[in-house]
Amino acid sequence: MNIYVSNLSFNVQDDDLRGFFESYGEVTSAKIIMDKYTNKSRGFGFVEMSNDAEAQKAIAELNGGTVEGRNINVTEAKPREERTGGNGGGGNRRSFSNNNSGGGRW
Repeated sequence: MNIYVSNLSFNVQDDDLRGFFESYGEVTSAKIIMDKYTNKSRGFGFVEMSNDAEAQKAIAELNGGTVEGRNINVTEAKPREERTGGNGGGGNRRSFSNNNSGGGRW
């Protein structure tokens, strides 16, 4: 089972995340998501556990727990939705511009 963990301290590393879950069962992977530009933690990560029952117990007991003064959120990870639109993921976003043709207001 893939588990989503959010509201983590920016100091938490992959090994720390793994350690939170290992007492509940086998952790096959633990990964903090890093910002690709700054290489700093984004404050969330994913843990994979091989046994669903152990994973459910970990979710139930760790959700709302405190790590480094922060209440973490622990839930089953949902599959990532496919991006549509073909224009870089912009979808139906509105575009604003200031071309001075509308009274100066956007």
